[in-house]
This record gives sequence, structure tokens and C-alpha cells, in this order.
Amino acid sequence: MKIEQIYTGCLAQGAYYIESNGEVAIIDPLREIKSYIEKADEDNAKIKYIFETHFHADFVSGHVTLAKETGADIIFGPSANPSFEVTIAKDGQEFRLGEITIIALHTPGHTMESTTYLLKDATGKDHAIFSGDTLFLGDVGRPDLAQKAAHMTQEELAATLYDSLRTKIMPLADDVIVYPAHGAGSACGKNMMKETVDTLGNQKKMNYALRADMTKEEFVKEVTDGLLPPPLYFPLNVKMNKEGYTDIDEVIQKGTRPFSPNDFEALANETGAVVLDVRHQTEYVKGHIPRSIFIGIDGGFAPWVGALIADVQQPILLVTPEGRVEETITRLSRVGFDNTLGYLEGGFEAWKKASKDYDTLTSISALEFKNAIEEENTPVFDVRKESEFTAEHIDDAHHTPLDFINDYLAEFPTDKTFYVHCAGGYRSVIAASILKSRGIHNLIDIAGGFKDIKEVGIKTTDYVCPSTIK
Repeated sequence: MKIEQIYTGCLAQGAYYIESNGEVAIIDPLREIKSYIEKADEDNAKIKYIFETHFHADFVSGHVTLAKETGADIIFGPSANPSFEVTIAKDGQEFRLGEITIIALHTPGHTMESTTYLLKDATGKDHAIFSGDTLFLGDVGRPDLAQKAAHMTQEELAATLYDSLRTKIMPLADDVIVYPAHGAGSACGKNMMKETVDTLGNQKKMNYALRADMTKEEFVKEVTDGLLPPPLYFPLNVKMNKEGYTDIDEVIQKGTRPFSPNDFEALANETGAVVLDVRHQTEYVKGHIPRSIFIGIDGGFAPWVGALIADVQQPILLVTPEGRVEETITRLSRVGFDNTLGYLEGGFEAWKKASKDYDTLTSISALEFKNAIEEENTPVFDVRKESEFTAEHIDDAHHTPLDFINDYLAEFPTDKTFYVHCAGGYRSVIAASILKSRGIHNLIDIAGGFKDIKEVGIKTTDYVCPSTIK
């Protein structure tokens, strides 16, 4: 028996490859399926099953394409109703894979079709669970994502999740391994651990949601407390996972069309496409196409695209580092953004050589910022997450989290200069690019963010440990 976790850091997502005696199961695959097929070929094995723990909201799964390419059966849990041919497992149904058995445990609550898959080894011993978004390490799945589809309140879903955990998962032995669908950084939970594998016994000890003496009322209150609105692209990804989507090869073929600066500019004007610049923030600061949006490929790229562009049908034109066009299109497609029209051939340097207008972003060091604020009273805007800001921030800073920056546009002054910063310099440039695209140019970015701000001794509020923040 072989179990391999295939973890994608940008999405904080874990897919799983399981092989036994020449038969393979894939759990929650990413949209690009080539690696799964190659692994099976290397093992001289055949992909027999594709298990989906639920209809994912934060990424587009590869189940449809993988089934078409391999003939494998797609398995969903009870109450799933996709638009394509699948096997809907009954609660407790067993699936034989080589010498092992995988059992579907219906665990509704995150969503109503959510299912945990229990793996029994060749001796029949419970070995591992693939818990999807039902149980994370340190947390459980948020119960507000399926409200509309399930006609249930988040409190009702949370109560259902409480029952699922206590009747299906907590009775399992402590040495059972937990393989979740997500880790720290995913918007599908609130406070996940950075680790991606653990034992159920350890989770029973340290996961707040698995306290043995916890009442249902306490569980509902704690699980629903502090939930921020989910990213706007989530329901669009659910729709694609439920109804199907275009093969990723077609998406890549369409998106890798090169355009000269003149054609690129004309197409942007004709289509209303977002010009998405994915270079490093330092390159964007030095020069970029006017009104382009920066979201760097080397940061939390795909989730930020989903949160800030939101509409998966939005036409996109790319400005990329050399040699990274296909990678960018692939990572966009992971979160359902399939409408990439092409890219700027020769990159930003070609734009400059064509004598096209370009813009820059004023960015200063934390030390320069310190010297400046000692002589002036200029507003400061902090675009970090709520937990980061609450833990510690510059005295009198305004909090305008990047996730919801469009809701705060009216708070930014248009008649005087202001500063913007994040934790390390990536998110603040994203925020600045959005503000500039909205016609707000009177801003200065603080390179290095709050990390450098603290190091140069700028006055901040007293530190509050994030784990104590409710």
C-alpha cells in the first residue's frame, strides 16, 4: 500500500494518491491531472476510483477530466447531485482497492454531501481517514458555505457537523491518521495548523472542536464565531465542480496566444479585459501598464485572484515573467478563471520599447517612512487581515483589509497623500494597484511592510497573542 499526499501550497490543498496491488484511487485531485496518470504509469497501476469529499468551493477539481482520460469511476457521498455520471456512495459503502478497502462515511455539516473516506489496510485495521473539509488539523470546516444550496442556516449546518464528528470520526481509534483537504492559509477554515498530517488522537487532545465535554450549543457558537464572508468566487467554483468545465488543455491553448504591445492594448480596450501583472512586486513598482492589477505569481496568487477579481468569466490579459505564461494560466484555471485571452509578448520590456505610456508606484523603506511621519501627520492604511491588525498595528492606523478592499474605497483620501502597508510588501502592492486602477494615485507603499516597520522602531500598539483573539 502506498499513500502519497500531493500538497499545493498556493491553495493550501492536499490531494491524495493511494495505490494497492496495481489499483489506484485519487482523492480530491487538482485540475491538472497529468501527474496522477504519470504516477500510476510508474507504478504499473490503473486508476480505478476518483473520490471527492464534497463540491469544493476554493478550487476546481480534476475529477471530470481524470475520469474521461482514465475511465475511473467518480465517487461522491450521499445527497450529491452533479450533472455528470458518478457513483453516489451510500453511507458505509465499501470500495475495494487492491488489498485495501475504502469506506464512505457520510459526514455532513461543512456541506450536506461532505463525506470522509476511511481506509482499512490489508488486515482490515482502520489506518487513515481522508477528511476533506469536515476535519482539519486544529479546526473544522466552516459551516456557512452551503447555506443557500442546503436551505439551512449556518447554525443548523454547524449542529449537523457536530453530530458527524461525534458519531463518525471521534469513535475511531487514536492511531488513525488524519489526511485533511486543506492546511493553514485556506479560507475554508479559521485557524488551521501548518502541519498537513496528524493522528486522530492528537487532534482529540488539541483541536478545540473535538473536546470530549463540548456541548452542541458550545460547538455551534465556537465554530460560527468570527466567520468572515467567504470569497466571492467560491460559489462559482462549486458550480463548475458540480456541472463540469472545459478541459485544462483547451484553456491553456487559448490563453497562450502572444500579442504585440499594439494588439495587446487594442484587445484590452475592445474586451474590457483585466490586465493582470504577475511579476514580482519590485518590478511592478518600477513600471507597469496603467490601470493593470498586480497579483504576483510568487505569492498567494490563485486565492487572491479569486478574492479580488471574483468573476471567473472576466476576460484576462497577462503580463508575466519570461517563461511563466503556461504556469500562470494553469494556476488561474485551478480557481476557475478560464477566460485568459493571451499575454504580452516580450513582457513589460516590449511595452516600454514600443514607447507606450506606463505608470510607476512610489515605494519607500520603513526607515524613510519613520523619518517622514516624525515630521508630518499623514494617514496610514493597513491592509493585513483582521487577526494581524488586532494583534499589533501602528498607532492610529486605518484598517482596510485587502480581502475586502473594494468595500473601503470611500475611506481613502483623494486630496492628500497617504501610506499603505501589509506584513511584508506583497499585499500592499496588490492594494495599491487596485486603488490606482480606481483613479486613486496619491499613495505611497511601504516596502517590507509591518516586519520592517517594527524593526526600525515605529510606535505600535501592545502585542496581543492571536490565539487569544476571539
